[in-house]
Amino acid sequence: MRRILLSAAKILISAALLYLALRKVDLSELFSRFTVTSLFWIGLAIAITFLQIFVGVLRWREISAACGAPLELARAMRYNVIGSFFNQTLPSAIGGDAVRLWLVARAGAGWRAATYSIFVDRAIGLIALAILIVASLPWSYALITDPHGRSALLLVDLAALAGGLGFLVFGALKWRWLKTWWATHHIHACAVIANRVIFSRTRGPIVSILSLAVHVLTVVIAWCVVQSIAAPVGFNDVFQLVPPVMLITMMPISIAGWGVREATMGLAFGFAGLAANEGVNISLLFGAVYFIVGAVGGLVWILSAEKAAQGSAPIGVPE
Repeated sequence: MRRILLSAAKILISAALLYLALRKVDLSELFSRFTVTSLFWIGLAIAITFLQIFVGVLRWREISAACGAPLELARAMRYNVIGSFFNQTLPSAIGGDAVRLWLVARAGAGWRAATYSIFVDRAIGLIALAILIVASLPWSYALITDPHGRSALLLVDLAALAGGLGFLVFGALKWRWLKTWWATHHIHACAVIANRVIFSRTRGPIVSILSLAVHVLTVVIAWCVVQSIAAPVGFNDVFQLVPPVMLITMMPISIAGWGVREATMGLAFGFAGLAANEGVNISLLFGAVYFIVGAVGGLVWILSAEKAAQGSAPIGVPE
């Protein structure tokens, strides 16, 4: 009952925020801006989204190997594509992570290694996003002149950065009780692995570059959406506004980020002196691109060996 109520609450939040955001949008005017060129840009956005998934796969493989759960490239790509489907259907923006965890654990890696690989992957991605936003703050402040917008941006980013850096510091602590107490044991182990990956001479630079590339590709996808409707928004605007919106959308309070993303994007555009309705338009099409990619992930899931083997013996991992 508790899970049902939580899911219902997330559905209501998505519906309410979407309703409020869509009040700023003229859908007939939006559709009238679609041309043959629009299809090209949307198609390019979908292709870049698959590239983004692949880049995420490369990072995840590095982290999974450090967690004792090595993955073949094809298998990891399949799991991430399937995860994109469940991201669109489960009541949060990170629902696909739970499915990836389940798939990796059933593949023979074990629940602990699978959980650690997903958790550390998500934590490192969050840290990279927070660092990217901090690095771009001087330009963001030049774009966002509204004092409330500046304060909100600074507060959200510093909170994320403090959480990420605190996680790494937690992993650097050597107190023995952190490794044995049930409340800290697993979190500390994940933090230790994150430190090992980030500060590794071999894995560290690779994971850092891949993490930043994932977020830059998000901006490129949004830019393709902008081009598809010829919105009067520059690339610099997209680069400064989209990452903070994605950071807020990561909060697991809605269905696939719907509603939260639209409301936040409209608000961000308003703070930047841009048309709020254009922010909502871009967010809707951005979400549609990920929905299409998620639908492909659904087909991969239906046709996958993991779906066929559901409920049977665990699928072995090739040596």
